[in-house]
Amino acid sequence: MRVQTREIRAVYTEDTITVYQAYSAAIATAAVSAGRFVAPFKRDRMTWIKPSFLWMMYRSGWATKDGQEHVLAVELRRAGFDWARSRACLSHYDQRVHASAAAWQQELRTSPVRVQWDPERDLYLRPQADCRSLQLGLSGEAVHRYVDEWTVSITDVTAQAHEVHALVRAGDLEAAKALLPRERPYAL
Repeated sequence: MRVQTREIRAVYTEDTITVYQAYSAAIATAAVSAGRFVAPFKRDRMTWIKPSFLWMMYRSGWATKDGQEHVLAVELRRAGFDWARSRACLSHYDQRVHASAAAWQQELRTSPVRVQWDPERDLYLRPQADCRSLQLGLSGEAVHRYVDEWTVSITDVTAQAHEVHALVRAGDLEAAKALLPRERPYAL
């Protein structure tokens, strides 16, 4: 039996890390134009960020699902991303991590960040059983910090998503891989 590896793979520099989100045209266009999230983006909802490009492709159906037609690459300050990670609570109870279900529920109520580890995806968006990818759900204080302090730039990468998908459909996996963002392990 293989052990599932939890690993953050991302595009990052010394100061920034790129995460992905998918939105409707209205939210994405406004965000790209302003260089930050503005209305109709809603701060009162949990917003999920994903460092894995392929996991975002799975979630958005290669930027085709309703309300997820635009994939954004959001460059964040690493200090903000690390702040969020350090305050994250698992989105589910795990007896190996939590003293009790009640302790987890208390942490869940007070944490502005949720963490989920979901199967990483391959170019066909099939789950990779031996590798889990990070998703962070931001709410409350974390959303405000994300919008007002952490975001460095927002780029619409929908055309890239569609181009990679077209190459996968055509069976040209090497060309598809060449267009993927160069993600590498991010230290936990």
